[in-house]
Amino acid sequence: MKKLLIPGLILLTMTLAIAQNISAPPAGPVINNIFQIDSVALYDKFEVRLAISANYANPFDPEDIDVMATFTAPSGKQWKIPGFYQTGFGTPWKLRFSPDEPGRWKYTVRVKENRGEVMSPEKTFNVYKSKYSGPISIADNKRFLQHKNGTPFFGVGLWYNGRVTKENLDELKSKGVNFISNFITPLETLATGVGRYDQEVCARIDDMFELCEEREIVVSLNLWFHSFLSETVWGGGNIRWFSNPYQQITAAKDFYRSEEAWKYQEKLYRYFIARWGYSRSLAIWFIVDEINGTDGWVSGDSVMAGQWTKKVHDYFKTNDPYNHPTTGTRSGGLKEFFHDGYKSTDIAGREIYEAQGFPITKSGTLDSADVHPLKHSYTNYAGQITKIWDDYGKPVIIGETGWDHTYFEPGMPGYLAMHHNVLWVSLATGSCMTPFWWAFSPRMNDVAVSSQLLNIRRFTDSLAFSKMTNLKRVQVTIPEGDGFGMQSDLLTYGWVVNPKTDVAGDQVTVYSMPEGKYKLKLFHTWRGVYLDEKEVVTVDGKIQFKVPILLTKGGHANYVGPDIAFVLDRIVEKPIVTPPKKKKK
Repeated sequence: MKKLLIPGLILLTMTLAIAQNISAPPAGPVINNIFQIDSVALYDKFEVRLAISANYANPFDPEDIDVMATFTAPSGKQWKIPGFYQTGFGTPWKLRFSPDEPGRWKYTVRVKENRGEVMSPEKTFNVYKSKYSGPISIADNKRFLQHKNGTPFFGVGLWYNGRVTKENLDELKSKGVNFISNFITPLETLATGVGRYDQEVCARIDDMFELCEEREIVVSLNLWFHSFLSETVWGGGNIRWFSNPYQQITAAKDFYRSEEAWKYQEKLYRYFIARWGYSRSLAIWFIVDEINGTDGWVSGDSVMAGQWTKKVHDYFKTNDPYNHPTTGTRSGGLKEFFHDGYKSTDIAGREIYEAQGFPITKSGTLDSADVHPLKHSYTNYAGQITKIWDDYGKPVIIGETGWDHTYFEPGMPGYLAMHHNVLWVSLATGSCMTPFWWAFSPRMNDVAVSSQLLNIRRFTDSLAFSKMTNLKRVQVTIPEGDGFGMQSDLLTYGWVVNPKTDVAGDQVTVYSMPEGKYKLKLFHTWRGVYLDEKEVVTVDGKIQFKVPILLTKGGHANYVGPDIAFVLDRIVEKPIVTPPKKKKK
């Protein structure tokens, strides 16, 4: 009997031990499964779904649970990519990554919480070549933008607020638009509280990026729209602090200097990077729109507000592995200058609203005005872009403009002419994108979304702005009108205009041109086509040419109009190499 009893006791003891082991909680987090595809296109979204068992109270707080992946490229370069929590369907934990090298990649995932951490086994996936050019970055010439693969990018677009739809994006793309600027409802709401993110808002942003990626349209994503940080400033719809849960931890006027608010912001910006940083359609982190429309600027500390802008910029420079550019703005009056913002961010974003301090006519009639409103308009843009371009040594944009803060009303011929001129003068004075017109809407779309955008897109697509070297401003004149131009080592481009009449038959002079021959290409800005090319030569450091008079042909109008753009492409003579004579044997 004893021989039978002992083995039975041993078996019972082992069974109890196994049962206790199964029911005991794990010593730390567990990665139960990793779901992925085996291959993805270059610059496309590689998404990993994670089944995780862990102990946490707030899945959005990396101090509570931290999910971080290390991706290793075929070249050996490593990327640190944070994971994020997403509710709605399937496994809630995800990683999103956009690879920038073809070949076999590998990665590991680390999950850390208060009981410890766990590392996944190494996983791999393949990246194949694609048609995509990759995300936007600052070009080597520090003045323009380019894609990751070096393809030049010049932005043509406008503000688009509200829910982005397939139909509207298709319309914009047909008009030449390759970027939109969009301000979003804050992820943190009174319902979620600070530190937790509304998943319906996040899902809408997911949809926007997916729709834009499909159409190769990029997004300037406005993180803080001024009204959500305003309790008293400007009034009306400009006040939305009442819907901001940060009111639970700080006063509106103290938002920029609140250390507690900053701790939550760091986690918020990390979530932005984790969930949307991968997207090749993310062009710019637009940190704040009209910072002087917030209580933290007006009744708090404007110096601190400027320092906060740099603080947010620095966070993205340190933590965004894709290094998306940053920008931010102050509102659009003549005196509303945002030195700290222009100095701190990657792109200097100036706003211009012509009725907010600019010297447009107040007489109500054009004839009595000292200067034509159209001339005041384009010289305002030229002056402000020139000042910022010269003083800050970085790309320049007009980050908000238009609407109806102008002499002409939307729908009037003068408003169309003003919008047209603003597009071209910004280009000809060094801007790296067309002005961010406010905004895509029924009131504005007959003007702001028209063939004018398509025309300037055709022109900008023909020039490799990001490849230009030794850029500088060049003097351009035309009788009784105005000229603007930019010059690089081998190419000069510009625009001439007369707001009162046409420029047909006028002589254009471009100064400080290096000696040599040039191919002159004139661009009909209203029709969106290049005219016949011809060769011109520098004389006494100048190039002069006449704008053609396009006469009516076959009963069809052929009018050059009040302005024209030009390109002077330097002809580099190849030296004649004479082959050496063969020696006689």
